[in-house]
Amino acid sequence: MLLWVLGFTLLGSLGAIFCAGLFLTFPHSVRKLLTPSLMSFATGTLLAAAFLGMIPAALELAEGYQVSASVLAGIVLFFVVEKLILWRHCRDRDCDPHERAGPLILIGDAVHNFTDGVVIAAAFLTSVPLGIATAVAIIAHEIPQEVSDFAILLESGYERKKALLLNSLASLTAIPGALIAYFWLAQVNAAVPYVLAISASSFIYIAAADLIPTLQRQHNPASSVRQFIMIIIGIAIIGWVNTLA
Repeated sequence: MLLWVLGFTLLGSLGAIFCAGLFLTFPHSVRKLLTPSLMSFATGTLLAAAFLGMIPAALELAEGYQVSASVLAGIVLFFVVEKLILWRHCRDRDCDPHERAGPLILIGDAVHNFTDGVVIAAAFLTSVPLGIATAVAIIAHEIPQEVSDFAILLESGYERKKALLLNSLASLTAIPGALIAYFWLAQVNAAVPYVLAISASSFIYIAAADLIPTLQRQHNPASSVRQFIMIIIGIAIIGWVNTLA
């Protein structure tokens, strides 16, 4: 099981970096066209992983009220954390939270990837299909996120090779996150459903508070249809993987 955890943790971190770097080689017009589709696919995978995988798995291990309360608490927690981060780094009204300095991007990526490692380990300790579905959802979300982070690092004056190296190093924090979670949760099985519930709340929050509002800025029918189709494809893939359990 540990090899599954480490393999998909590496795939989820460095795989997303590779795909993002490859994506940046495309012409700007192509990236502009594909980005909403990637974000739509990520939305579908995140929501499906939360509602079709993590929450049902948590409900099999703990009482429904406790799981629901954990999901709700997680959503509120992520809202508060995001508010504190924005308040700390955006003190004036004109601040755009996406216009952050390079070091802040790297620190944020390191923490985020550490958490991803924890999530993947908790999912695999529940079942292999849930672990695979969770890793797919993380990869789908990380690709557009890493593209954005690469762009910010380049705008901050980093050379392309240096930006790629530093982003890759930040992604490797997923490994200690996965290892710590794997060995801790293996000893404290009672914590698994609550880690899954909190993980599900993070997926729901990312989709609802970040991705969907961005997608809703495009109003033309053609883009809306593409977004809907990609969301459904994302849901279908995660749903299919979960049926393998």
